[in-house]
Amino acid sequence: MKIDVIISADDIKENKIKDKIVVVIDMLRATSVITTALNNGASRVIPFLTVEEAFSKAKELKDNYLLGGERKAVLIDGFNLSNSPLEYSKDVVNGKDIILSTTNGTRAINNCLKAKRIFIGAMINAKALTDKLAEINEDVVFVNAGTVGQFSMDDFICAGFMISKLNELNNHELSDIATTARYIYENNPNVIEYIKLARHYSVLKNLGLEADLEYCCKKDIIDLVPEFVNGEIKLI
Repeated sequence: MKIDVIISADDIKENKIKDKIVVVIDMLRATSVITTALNNGASRVIPFLTVEEAFSKAKELKDNYLLGGERKAVLIDGFNLSNSPLEYSKDVVNGKDIILSTTNGTRAINNCLKAKRIFIGAMINAKALTDKLAEINEDVVFVNAGTVGQFSMDDFICAGFMISKLNELNNHELSDIATTARYIYENNPNVIEYIKLARHYSVLKNLGLEADLEYCCKKDIIDLVPEFVNGEIKLI
């Protein structure tokens, strides 16, 4: 298995992902939200690039849906839920469709349509996901959503955590950037302490979202793998 990393949504190029297995990571917070919502009984998550597309889908569905997401880490006017995974509890999302639009995560997902398969990854479901990747045993690209097109330490160390897990199972062929991501995680296993240096961490902390930060840095607390297929994300 060859393993590579793309450092932001702006760096997604067709030749890097075409016909490959892709794992999209936006641990702070979109992919943590998606994983949590599905774990708590949401029927599916439908990711959109724009707020306008999200509202249009809501009109189409008419009922049994929730609008979730953010712009600049803040709840979108007219949406039911923000981008906090803690809001997506079982009593709120069970049996509902989640229409999601975020600044970075849903953009990264929709930019990966040329991939063979698209999985959704975060710290919270890393073991389940890496077990699935090991079972498939094909080349994989970890796509970091990043922050407004820029590299983000949080997504990078999350990719490193998964790469480290894969290498525990077998020795794989890592690109230089994949090797660096693994090195970063293995030398900084206390993830929340490491990402305190990240710009996006500071943004969320200044908004009083410390509980979100702590939750998103938990390791392997959800045993499921979401997959994006035909415009929607469900459990495989």
